[in-house]
Amino acid sequence: MEDWVMKVVDFVRDHQGWAPPIVFVLAFGESLAFLSLFIPAWGALVAIGAMVGMSEIPFWPVWVAGALGAALGDWLSYWFGFTFKERIAHLWPLSRYPEMLPRAEAFVRRWGVPGIFIGRFSGPLRASVPLVAGIFEMPYRQFQIANFSSALVWSAVLLLFGDGLSKVGVWLWGLV
Repeated sequence: MEDWVMKVVDFVRDHQGWAPPIVFVLAFGESLAFLSLFIPAWGALVAIGAMVGMSEIPFWPVWVAGALGAALGDWLSYWFGFTFKERIAHLWPLSRYPEMLPRAEAFVRRWGVPGIFIGRFSGPLRASVPLVAGIFEMPYRQFQIANFSSALVWSAVLLLFGDGLSKVGVWLWGLV
């Protein structure tokens, strides 16, 4: 893992009460257009999920914090796309990769509301699909239903995946 991820995970291990707000910030950064390029946080979220299963960190507040962070990141990306429309194509990194918006648009137009849910689980699509949904004015209510429901599932999947990995690791360690 990257050095910053290990520092965050170590901090959460030492200060378990900070787990929900840190997970919120990580999920928000992972889901927000443009910022997600600098905060690839899924590894830290999986690692924190492993700690949830092995420590006193309660699952429910961490899960809800991750879901809310992800949903708010997507909501802000949608708003940014809805507000600034085609001007976004002139911003970095989209200006350097002009094929990204047409591909994301085709994805959103083809899949619609389920595309928001699917996009949540794909790294390259996670932050761009909500942005494009805003640019092309996907109905707000439909977007938010897909946004919040997929955020709840995404957060649970990452945390439970980490928890499962930790249990498998303990089991394997017991075999050695």
